[in-house]
Amino acid sequence: MKAQVLFVAPFKKLADDARLVIEEKFADRKDLFKIIEADLKEAEDLVKSFIDEGIEVIVSRGGTASLIEAEVDIPIVSVQVTITDILQAVLKSEVISSNIGIAGFENMIYGCDEIAKIFNINFVELLIHDSEEADKKILEAKEKGVNLIIGDAVSVKTAEKYGMEANFINSGKQSIYRALQEALLIAKVRRQDEHKTQMIRTIINKSHDGIVAVDKNNKITLFNPEAERIFHRVQYEVLGKKMRDICADIDEKKIKEEKEQLINIYNKQYVIKNSLVYVKNINQGSIYTLQNVSEMQRLERNIRKKLSAKGLVAKYHMNDIIGNSQACIKMKNKARKYALTNSTILITGESGTGKEMLVQSIHNMSNRSQGPFVALNCAALPENLLESELFGYVDGAFTGAKRGGRQGMFELAHGGTLFLDEIGEMPLSLQSRILRVLQEREVMPLGSESIIPVDVRIIAATNQNLAQMVQAGNFRSDLYYRLNILRIHMPTLAQRREDIPLLAESLINNMREINPQIKSISREAKFFLQECSWPGNIRQFVNMMERIMLLTDGEVITKDNVIAAYEDDKEEIMASSKTTAPLEEVLAEEKMENKNLAQMEKELLAKVLAEENYNYSKAAKRLGIHRTTLWRKLKK
Repeated sequence: MKAQVLFVAPFKKLADDARLVIEEKFADRKDLFKIIEADLKEAEDLVKSFIDEGIEVIVSRGGTASLIEAEVDIPIVSVQVTITDILQAVLKSEVISSNIGIAGFENMIYGCDEIAKIFNINFVELLIHDSEEADKKILEAKEKGVNLIIGDAVSVKTAEKYGMEANFINSGKQSIYRALQEALLIAKVRRQDEHKTQMIRTIINKSHDGIVAVDKNNKITLFNPEAERIFHRVQYEVLGKKMRDICADIDEKKIKEEKEQLINIYNKQYVIKNSLVYVKNINQGSIYTLQNVSEMQRLERNIRKKLSAKGLVAKYHMNDIIGNSQACIKMKNKARKYALTNSTILITGESGTGKEMLVQSIHNMSNRSQGPFVALNCAALPENLLESELFGYVDGAFTGAKRGGRQGMFELAHGGTLFLDEIGEMPLSLQSRILRVLQEREVMPLGSESIIPVDVRIIAATNQNLAQMVQAGNFRSDLYYRLNILRIHMPTLAQRREDIPLLAESLINNMREINPQIKSISREAKFFLQECSWPGNIRQFVNMMERIMLLTDGEVITKDNVIAAYEDDKEEIMASSKTTAPLEEVLAEEKMENKNLAQMEKELLAKVLAEENYNYSKAAKRLGIHRTTLWRKLKK
C-alpha cells in the first residue's frame, strides 16, 4: 500500500514522537505514513519529490508547514501547539520571568493570551515569517526588557545568539495524533473525490453528446471530445473563451430563457440545451449539451420501428391521468412509488376506470421505460391460443403453427413490462405456468425442450374480487399472493366526482376536431355532470362527452346540452338506480343519498372514537384509516 500522508519534522524529537504515535495509534495502517526530517528550504525540495509518488496530505509544524503550504497545492495539516505545550516550555526555566516573548509563525503562537490571563504573565507575541524577521524582532524584544524567549527552532537559535534564555516549544503526542488523524481523513476524502472525478471525466469524454461547461462569466472551463468534433476546435484553443466566440449562432440569452435552441454548425443541425449549475443557491455557471438532430431522429426511428411494429410502446404518462381529487392523488402517488421498483403489481377496480392508462404510466416512469410494453387481455382469447400467445411455440409444435415458430409475450416483454389484463379470466390450467414464470423467471415455449430466461415486470389487472375467487376455488391462492405484492385500487368516477370538471375540459380540448366551434363548458353543465350516475366510469364519460359535443350548436356547452345527450341513457340510469322516477328526481335522490351516507359516516367515526376514549390512533387503526385521515374527516 502506498503512503498517503507525509510527515515533515523540522527536528528529530518531533520525528521520533510521530513514529511513536503511529506505532501506538495506527499500527494496522502505518504503511500509510512516511516520515522525513527536514526544515524550511530543505523540506520544500524533498516534499515536491514525494508528491510525484502519490502523497495526498502533508503534516508539519510551524514555519516549515507555512513554507510548504505556500509552495504546493495539496492539503497541509499543521501540528497545533497547545496551551500545555507552551506552558511546559515556560516551566523549563528555573525562574519564570514576568516578561516572556513567544516567537514563531502564526500557527505556533495563536492562543497564548489565555495562559497570560491564568498565570498573570505578560506575553510579548513575536510573529515572524522568516529567519531575517526573527533576528530583527527578537533583538527589539531584548532591548524592551524581554529576557526569556519560547518558540520554534528559528526563534530559539536567534535568541541564544543574543545571549537570551530560550526554550523550545515541543508538540505533545496528543497534538501529533490529532494532526495525523485529520490527515488520514483528508486523504480518504481526496481519494473518494478523485474516484468520482475520474468517473465523471470518463462519462463526459465518452458521451455521444457535445458537452461544454462555462463559469458564471460564461467562459469555457470544459470542452469534451465530442464538442471538439462538433466545433472543429481542440480544447486548449477554447478554454477561457466565451460560447459566442466559438459559435456566433448561439444566443446565450435565448438559451437561458427557453432552455434549448436549434442551431446550425458546419451545415449540421444541433439541439443545444443549457442547464444552470448552482452551489448553495448561487449560480456558478452552466453546462451546455449539444445533440445531433439527424442522429436523434435516426435512433428514434429505429426504436419506434422495432417496437411499434409489434405494438410494444406505452403511450400514456402519469400527467395524462387527469384529476386532483384525494382519491386520484392517492392512486397516482402509489403508482409513482411502485414505478421505482420491479415488484409485481395488482391493479383492481371496476371496468372503465382507466387501469391500462395507469399501467402504461407506471411503465413509462420505471427504469424499464426504454424496454417494450406488452399488453394481453386474458379474456379475449380461448385457452389454447392464450397459452401460445403467452409462452410462444417452436416450428411444428402443433397443427397450424407458424413456420419458424413464434415468440411469446414473455419473450417479447424481456427487459420491459408485461400487462396481463383481466387476470381473473385466466384458466386454472394456465395459472400454474404463470406462477412458475413468476417464481423462476424463465419460460419454455410450446413444443420446445429449452428454457429461456426472461427479465419481465408483471402488472396484472382485474375487475373481479380475486380473494373471493380463491375461496371459491376459481383462482390459485399461490398465484394470487404472487400477484398481490403491490396493490393499487382504481377509484370509480363516482368516488372522484370533483375530477369531472377537469376531465370535461380536457376531453373538449382533446376531441376538438369533433366540433371545433366549442370553446368551453358552463359551470351549470359541469355541476350537472358531477351529479350524474356513471356506472360505466370514465369510459362511459368519454363517450358521453363525444355525444354532448356533437349535439352542441354554440361555443359553450350548456346544462341543456348535457341533459339532451344524457336523456338517451335514462333507462340505464334508472336500471342502475332500481327506480322508475324521472331523470331529475333520480339525480336529486342520488344527491340526498350521498348526504345520508356522509351523515352515517360521521356518526360511525364519532361512535368508534368515543368507544376508544378519544384515542385517535386506536380509533384510526380500528377503522383501517390513517390518524390524519380520521382527523380530517371529523373536521370536515
